Amino acid sequence: MELKQRWIDYIHNLQDRICAALEQEDGAAKFIEDKWERSEGGGGKTRVIANGTIFEKGGVNTSIVFGEVSDTMRKQLNIDGHSWFACGLSLVLHPGNPFVPTTHANWRYFEVYDKDGNLLDCWFGGGADLTPYYLFEEDALHFHQTFKNAMQPFGAEKYPKYKAWCDTYFTNTHRNNEMRGIGGVFYDHLKPTPEFDSEELFAFQQANGNSFIEAYLPIITKRKNTTFTPEHKHWQEIRRGRYVEFNLIHDRGTIFGLKTNGRTESILMSLPPTVRFEYDYQPKPDSPEAVLLDACLHPRDWA
Repeated sequence: MELKQRWIDYIHNLQDRICAALEQEDGAAKFIEDKWERSEGGGGKTRVIANGTIFEKGGVNTSIVFGEVSDTMRKQLNIDGHSWFACGLSLVLHPGNPFVPTTHANWRYFEVYDKDGNLLDCWFGGGADLTPYYLFEEDALHFHQTFKNAMQPFGAEKYPKYKAWCDTYFTNTHRNNEMRGIGGVFYDHLKPTPEFDSEELFAFQQANGNSFIEAYLPIITKRKNTTFTPEHKHWQEIRRGRYVEFNLIHDRGTIFGLKTNGRTESILMSLPPTVRFEYDYQPKPDSPEAVLLDACLHPRDWA
């Protein structure tokens, strides 16, 4: 079986496993599946959970899309060739409790072909990051350490490199380089080489995808029953505003989806259900909110 089909099978299995684990943790809400087709080629399975005991809104989506390389893709996405194929899983989870962090993850595979259908280029990309509203250092350590452990067998240099890449990528550069959260790991355009061939890349992607449940669910369990006030919720919605800004201004996945006539509802599923934009809002000095903001302005080596 070719790698492309094996990857498709893997992301569908991963989607099933993650959704089952999240439903069990929530205990009330269930995912609703919406299958869709793309007129230019392909489609996907959008699964959305909402108004649960834990998750105010969330989605775990898979997509398999393909088509001809457009002038827009060549110019704005630096993709060349005649046609392309992309397949991946993307998730975003927005808990209702401000003491439970938001999380995002994505693992994808891309191929580019010439006019005769011959493979010209291929690469993997992905990662996972954590966006808390109140900082618990043990949670940050657990999340980062889990992905560090997953990457370690593939080379000790990978976690530090992809952790730094994540810190740089998930940053609102228009807000004095303020990160939207406390990072995680991120990588893109990982292409086969003699030292790290396609089978090793595939195994690397699987190791990261398989680590998500272990990285995130223990944090939910630890924080989900924490009592919160309207003031805590207010701060959560202020920080969610930063999340919206990043996704709409900087995120390549959002831009790629919209530029390739992707399904808008699935692409913008990542946006939180409630959000605040208040002019020049600043947390009180030395408050828990200020501690979180400082961590977003000054990346740390959590693991």
